[in-house]
Amino acid sequence: MTQRRRPATARAVLRELRRLRDPAQAVILQRFFKTGPGEYGEGDVFWGLKVPQIRAVLARFPNVPLPVAGDLLDSPVHEARFFAVIALVRGYALGGAAERKAIFNLYLARAERVNNWDLVDASAPGIVGRHLPPGGGRRVLARLAASGCLWRRRIAMVATLEHIRQGELSNTFRLAERIPADPEDLMHKAAGWMLREAGKRDAAALEAFLERQAGRMPRTMLRYAIERLPPARRRAWLAVPRQT
Repeated sequence: MTQRRRPATARAVLRELRRLRDPAQAVILQRFFKTGPGEYGEGDVFWGLKVPQIRAVLARFPNVPLPVAGDLLDSPVHEARFFAVIALVRGYALGGAAERKAIFNLYLARAERVNNWDLVDASAPGIVGRHLPPGGGRRVLARLAASGCLWRRRIAMVATLEHIRQGELSNTFRLAERIPADPEDLMHKAAGWMLREAGKRDAAALEAFLERQAGRMPRTMLRYAIERLPPARRRAWLAVPRQT
């Protein structure tokens, strides 16, 4: 017997998510995602759902209208916002040109609500990365990268993962040059991750970038970037003195 699919309203989605609450897991997630005073996820509310559970709820709602996704982005509950962003990713993948443009515009307009690293990482490549042509969209990415909002900056960096998958690395390297001046560790990790992925496609291009930038890079960013290089090359890059 197949399960009946409910109409996609914000209330219906929240009801399904709430039904799966796990208070013990919520405590763990609130620590993991740094929700304490002064931390990057300050005040975020968790219900304790795991990602496969949220995706299973999404599967029961085959059509999530944009206003519903927008309402869920307004929720203080992290899992509701995660549902919203993966619904937008699915909608973008399945939609026509007009729907894709509307999703892209909504996502950028509401980027402050995509306000933790897992939300960004689950959605930026599939929306921003897919909407901007590989090697293009420089103005959009530069505007995001220059934002005072951490999450907009991370969206810019992580969106380039989609371009890397298509073999286009220029935006990744261009944005990564900005990161040494960024004070946020989450940006150092994101940039290092993207550089590592770029290096899988073109190790020589990564090494050329490191020749120019390794001395400026925060150690976390450098360690992430060189993770897949041969051990001797990793040791050599870690021995490069940090410029002050």
